Amino acid sequence: MSVSRVVVAGGGLAGMRTIEALRSRRYAGAVTLICAERHAPYDRPPLSKQLLRGGVDDTTLDADFATLGVDLVLGETAVGIAEGTLLTDRGEHEFDRLVVATGSVPVGLPGGGPQRFLRTIDDARAIRDRLTPGRRLAVVGAGWIGAELATAAAARGCLVTVVEAGEAPLAAAIGPQAGAQTQRWYAAAGVDLRLGTAVGQVTGGGLVLAGGEQLEADDVVTAIGVRPAVAWLDGSPIKLENGVAVDEGLRASLPGVFAAGDCSAFLSRRYGRRLRVEHWDNALHAPEVAAANVLGGSEVYDPVPYFWSEQFGRMVQYAGHHGATDRLIWRGDPAGERWTACWLAGGRLAALLAVDRPRDLSQAKRVLAAGAAVDPARLSDPDVPLRDAIIG
Repeated sequence: MSVSRVVVAGGGLAGMRTIEALRSRRYAGAVTLICAERHAPYDRPPLSKQLLRGGVDDTTLDADFATLGVDLVLGETAVGIAEGTLLTDRGEHEFDRLVVATGSVPVGLPGGGPQRFLRTIDDARAIRDRLTPGRRLAVVGAGWIGAELATAAAARGCLVTVVEAGEAPLAAAIGPQAGAQTQRWYAAAGVDLRLGTAVGQVTGGGLVLAGGEQLEADDVVTAIGVRPAVAWLDGSPIKLENGVAVDEGLRASLPGVFAAGDCSAFLSRRYGRRLRVEHWDNALHAPEVAAANVLGGSEVYDPVPYFWSEQFGRMVQYAGHHGATDRLIWRGDPAGERWTACWLAGGRLAALLAVDRPRDLSQAKRVLAAGAAVDPARLSDPDVPLRDAIIG
């Protein structure tokens, strides 16, 4: 079947990059981009890294929709799918191929009090306007977004309390041992970090903690995670498994449908399991494979996951994918300012977390991609280039 009409559901980076990739591959047919927000596609990482701090006010992607030949539809939300048709809250859009790139939505807390989320550009602008000296801010969650939010708020003079149910910051993302090394960063920035503390509910005056303590706050921002924005596909023929379940080529179970970005749970040959990666690097690169296969290709998406965070004056970069039983090796003193955590699985480098050591990160990406075995003794020496730890 020839492809003459492609519909992309989702106006974020993944959706925009899909369209650019289609045009770069000389696709000349019709393209419709459906955006739930009333903003043209914009970049999300700068929202927590720059916009909150006042460095930028607009992160709109540089795209010429007229030149790209895109029918840009703003303020319209996907609600379902029928045979060859995307259904929205305002109409219907026929397609030969559909790319689902609807991203993710934040998880909320119980309670009737107001809680904010840092997900959209409107969210970020509204939060930034309230980050004033002396204002009491409660951040729930000491993950990547919670840490970046606390960084910005503390720098703007807010009285910040971060409430985290886990035993260490970033424990769910990188494990408690590595996450614990970031704990002192909060104290140095004047942030009150409360670990092992669950939230009962959000109230009009702040938070009620699980033990019954009232934590007073002028604003509450919830940053406990996201879920894929695929509820609109419930009951459809498309298989869902922690997102849209797609194969190695990002094809969904319904022929003619693909998925990319936060909402896509893809089969990884590298890791032998299905992965859903919620980071910018995934939204940047997966669309190249989706676009190629929309046009009849047979490309495979199997990346080494990568993510970075700017928090408390440090650049924190993570690459790979590790499990709780993988061996942790420190490269440099984690009590110092610059260090790297390495995880080994079966003698091979599985993942790496670099704090202000960008060279380690760049070399690790190549080692991870090659699946190379490494010498633990050489790996642990911060003066030995990481690439020189490869065995053979």
